[in-house]
Amino acid sequence: MTVLHNPVIRGFTPDPSIVRVGDWYYVATSSFEWFPTIPVHRSRDLAHWEYAGHVRGAVPGGCLAGVPDSGGVWAPSLSWDGERFWVVYAIVRSVGTPYFDADTYVSTATEVDGPWSAPRRVASHGFDPALFHHEGRLWLLNLQNDHRPGGRRFAGIVLTELDRKTLNPVGGTHLLLQHERLVEGPKLVFRDHWYHLALAEGGTGFEHGVRVARSRALTGPYELDDRPLLTSRDDPSLPLQKAGHGELLQLSDDSWVLSHLTARPLGRAAGPRCTLGRETAIQRVVWDAQGWPRLAHGGHHPAVEVDVPTRPHPLVAAPAEGLGWPWSSLRGAPDPSWADADTRPGWIRLRGRHGPESRWAHSLLAQRITEHRAQAQVTVEARPETFTQAAGLVLWYNTEAHLSLDLTWAEAEGEEQSGQQWRGGGRTVLRLVERDEAGTRVVADADIEAGNAVTLGVTVNGGEARFWYVRNGQRIAIGGPLDFSKLSDDHGSKLRFTGSMAGIHAVDLVDAAFSADFAGFRLICG
Repeated sequence: MTVLHNPVIRGFTPDPSIVRVGDWYYVATSSFEWFPTIPVHRSRDLAHWEYAGHVRGAVPGGCLAGVPDSGGVWAPSLSWDGERFWVVYAIVRSVGTPYFDADTYVSTATEVDGPWSAPRRVASHGFDPALFHHEGRLWLLNLQNDHRPGGRRFAGIVLTELDRKTLNPVGGTHLLLQHERLVEGPKLVFRDHWYHLALAEGGTGFEHGVRVARSRALTGPYELDDRPLLTSRDDPSLPLQKAGHGELLQLSDDSWVLSHLTARPLGRAAGPRCTLGRETAIQRVVWDAQGWPRLAHGGHHPAVEVDVPTRPHPLVAAPAEGLGWPWSSLRGAPDPSWADADTRPGWIRLRGRHGPESRWAHSLLAQRITEHRAQAQVTVEARPETFTQAAGLVLWYNTEAHLSLDLTWAEAEGEEQSGQQWRGGGRTVLRLVERDEAGTRVVADADIEAGNAVTLGVTVNGGEARFWYVRNGQRIAIGGPLDFSKLSDDHGSKLRFTGSMAGIHAVDLVDAAFSADFAGFRLICG
């Protein structure tokens, strides 16, 4: 037996879809506006996981420019047909609107790290699709979205058969189930002559859960279980909250597990906030006398420690190479035109482009924060000559929630801010900036000697972030403690689905010629 500790994949890894191929287990997770698209992790024992690649080319054209925060690639579903991996997912281009403007795509590969076939669009009823391989046939599950005024945006679960070669629909679409509660994320398994439909129930916040329905016939009708398989919504004291979006998987010894998303909230005066985003967890499942799946430890609350029938197989995380994982970038993969790890060995050079609120061309590289205590630091070398140029260290959630400590230009001490005057004056400063839904604020400035490399850092402790820099070998605090909990799924009124990141960025709003060099980036979590 192996004891796993949930979450098994920590930090921003939502909507896990799990599959077993031989001795390996694979989990694909949502990437939203981030690249690499659809990260895949693997494990031999369900407890120790490593990055195994991603679905390269998942976005046609390789670009999500203009996609809103928390748009992009939603809820991939990974499957295996005995010969190939399949992945189906939605690219959502409108968030918080009735339409979603979602396109559903399918791609395949013989190896999980690719190459993946060019994505092909299939019937796009909604988001959170899944594929069901059964008796040589291929079926597409999806949420049905009714965008009309007065309509139900979550109008039930539908099923369409696809031709395995062309992916064109075969026959009509079947309505499997409608429910008064919001249900989405359908996943099917066949066991003991029953089709079992696992559903995400109640939305992806603190009301989230997993409910199962079943039918003797694939196309229904489906009968809902009278109680949830998994939820934490009735006990806010549980360490694992938001438990939902589950998928059942049979192991090699015929036992079963459930993969699901969860979150570890911070208690704040304004309410719980999940700065780490939604994470991946696994529960042991048994089947009761009536043939319904139940959590092996009883009840419906997620457990932190779970015994699974595997042999422990620890993995050694591979070190970062160049601009690959664990680096991520916004709305497009790193491109040599703005991100270069080869020109200056040991350094990353970023060419500044749009500002941090851009949804088109922000030069940013970031890594997931995986624990409530974390520290990031980096050495940056740059020569900003105007207030339109900046580069530095950033804590990032989205375009409306971030904190940054940047090298930039400012007027001489005491001189009024009045645009660039090109009089040869000014100074180089470190500027600490806070951005939230109320706008952008300068928290503090510190003079710095122009042209010299400077080490920047930030320490995160729960809901608090403190920035600092190094001068003459000593850490010097800049500004006071900032509210890191605003960089969470739960702050503000807009839909938020990702997680906090730490990284580096560069800005040049005029001619995109300014560049900055970064070395020694470290992110230590825990």
